[in-house]
Amino acid sequence: MSDIHSKIAALVGEHDVVLFMKGTPLFPQCGFSSTAIQILERLGVDYETVDVLADPEVRAGIKTFSDWPTIPQLYVKGEFVGGSDILMEMAQSGELQELVADKGVARAA
Repeated sequence: MSDIHSKIAALVGEHDVVLFMKGTPLFPQCGFSSTAIQILERLGVDYETVDVLADPEVRAGIKTFSDWPTIPQLYVKGEFVGGSDILMEMAQSGELQELVADKGVARAA
């Protein structure tokens, strides 16, 4: 495993929910990242974000880590879930809410 993959694996392992995104929750830098944040906020779970624009190595490494070509990328309890289109579909069907409940993800305080 490369150094960047080790760093990403550590981030994914440290937090129940991690979103690799462009920008920050307050200032998303693309519409897809903004959508992903809105979905997470509606879910009401604690989550961590990683701004891939701040670290080009993470930006490139996350794509090979997950074998997924686009950002944002969501991980729940170490498992890759998908990007914003998948999150939207899962949220609309109730599947995302079920996933976080089944995984025992903490609710936001």
